[in-house]
Amino acid sequence: MKAIILKEPGGVENLIETELAIPVVGDDDVLIQVKAISINPVDVKTRAGKGMYGRFKELNPLILGWDISGVITETGKNVSPFKKGDEVFGMVNFPGHGKAYAEYIAAPAAHIALKPSGISHEEAAAATLAALTAWQALVTKANIQPGNKVLIHAASGGVGHYAVQLAKHLGAYVICTSSAANKEFVSRLGADQHIDYQSQRLQDAVQDVDFVLDAIGADVFDSSISVVKRGGTIISIPGGLPEALAEKAKQNGINGYFFLVQSNGEDMKRIADFLDRKIIRSHIHQTFPFHDMGKAHLLQETGRVKGKVVVTL
Repeated sequence: MKAIILKEPGGVENLIETELAIPVVGDDDVLIQVKAISINPVDVKTRAGKGMYGRFKELNPLILGWDISGVITETGKNVSPFKKGDEVFGMVNFPGHGKAYAEYIAAPAAHIALKPSGISHEEAAAATLAALTAWQALVTKANIQPGNKVLIHAASGGVGHYAVQLAKHLGAYVICTSSAANKEFVSRLGADQHIDYQSQRLQDAVQDVDFVLDAIGADVFDSSISVVKRGGTIISIPGGLPEALAEKAKQNGINGYFFLVQSNGEDMKRIADFLDRKIIRSHIHQTFPFHDMGKAHLLQETGRVKGKVVVTL
């Protein structure tokens, strides 16, 4: 099968296309012929030697990626919910060794869901790590309720554009930060209020927020503390949260912490249902063929992606 391996951390030239044996399917796994893969910031960071690289740097061959949509070609003996020919999608083995940059992937059945028939493999692959992060942060962790004021940073990005749609569906008042160029985009997603991070001070634009989703990092987390009400929550998703910032949030009566998404097939079923009912939609910024994986990484690396970058096989 075709696969892309990472010989060593570094630039996109270290993503090497090669031929490998088709994976062996475990008793609780399914073998999926991959049709589409989505690219995330963590893919880029891991390729460069950061992100998840330290967790499996000794593995050989090291195959990046976690987000897939495709067709089941074989099932393990303990697998009953799926059968050969089913179209499925999911985030596989995160935060472990996902091995998604390949023509075939052996995925735990517990990590995937049936793909809605009304959406493409590209749209499904996009709605995996990013959509799951939004779901687990807003629903599982924060328990967003109708009327809550929710602030979503980087609202036009991968996680952000799903988070806006989910928060709106949950009945929240949704405040979004993005560039002025993306104001119309996030407004169409459901934003009630837009803040241009390039020209507006956060503290001047909003106060008494119940929940903040920070997809940018420490500086944004720090500035968000001043706009959250006591008892509110800030969840940071890019990398670890400095202890000093977590302590600052605590001193202000705010729950502030780092959150890492986990593979979960039951959550994927909820995402599938929302996609099927058009409650959430995937916005695909650009699609690349498999042999242009490096170009997909370079685009993701710009930090200017609206929605998701997808690679097709």
